[in-house]
Amino acid sequence: MGIMDAQLPDVQADHPDVTVGLNRVGVTGVEKLVKIARAEKRPIVLMAEFEVFVDLPKWRKGADMSRNMEVIDATLEDAVREPTYRLEDVCGEVAERLLERHSYTSQTSVSMRAEYMTRDRTPATERETQGTVDVIASATATEEETTESIGAEVTGMTVCPCSQGMSEERARRTLEDLGVEDETIESFLEQVPQPGHSQRGHATLLIETAGAPPVDLRELIDVARDAMSARIYNLAKRPDEDHMTFESHSNPKFVEDCVRSMAEGVVSEFQDLPDDAVITMRQSNDESIHQHNAHAERVATVETLRAEVNGND
Repeated sequence: MGIMDAQLPDVQADHPDVTVGLNRVGVTGVEKLVKIARAEKRPIVLMAEFEVFVDLPKWRKGADMSRNMEVIDATLEDAVREPTYRLEDVCGEVAERLLERHSYTSQTSVSMRAEYMTRDRTPATERETQGTVDVIASATATEEETTESIGAEVTGMTVCPCSQGMSEERARRTLEDLGVEDETIESFLEQVPQPGHSQRGHATLLIETAGAPPVDLRELIDVARDAMSARIYNLAKRPDEDHMTFESHSNPKFVEDCVRSMAEGVVSEFQDLPDDAVITMRQSNDESIHQHNAHAERVATVETLRAEVNGND
């Protein structure tokens, strides 16, 4: 009998030399095609990158990596053959299958990230253009429940209110020195926003609930994009550039303002979310006049956000 005919030892089931449990053991960088179904349209095909983890008790040496990959492949191949309406449900299905297949595991987690193409029209010339958004989905399964999360990371433009305030004061003093009347000065400054240093902003919005969050992915993307000073577009003719510049300088925001605007958008747009839905909001700006970046974030239940946004906290 050859060696391949013999029963091979399951080394991963052995007792480890150091009996310390691990929270997440698994695989990362797993690429699979996933289809998003659309009513009466062809599905959107995404190249998604997955991370899959199980928890490992202190008495077991290793996780079954081959078994993990077997479940991942089987589940995601099914997702390719049968388009899904919700990316987070794909993650939830994999997480639940992992929990069933690993008797030693009490919690599994699956996350995926993919580049999603959006179709837009430029703000002034209304020309068709495309943009990219990173969509993020995840799920965590235990014997009690499966929670799922859907979200996106988008880019936009922000203008610093502080630097704009300094420019406005400089313009006011200059106009005063030129003998312009105060009423005319204030009218001019109200109608013509003054310069401020601008930066590209990165907004991340994630919504997690038991089961799939009752939100539309495109609406979620819009909430994140609209939380910044202005949207940006790949295609921009001169009227579009003028529109974006004017809009952003008419709506200056700190990173803190962007996160608060996301909170306001979530409360306004997603009224069907359960009170215990967990909202993660992050804003990071690539500063133009500093070597560092600016960052702000908030994680809270939607019940807490509703109370704060509505002034009932």
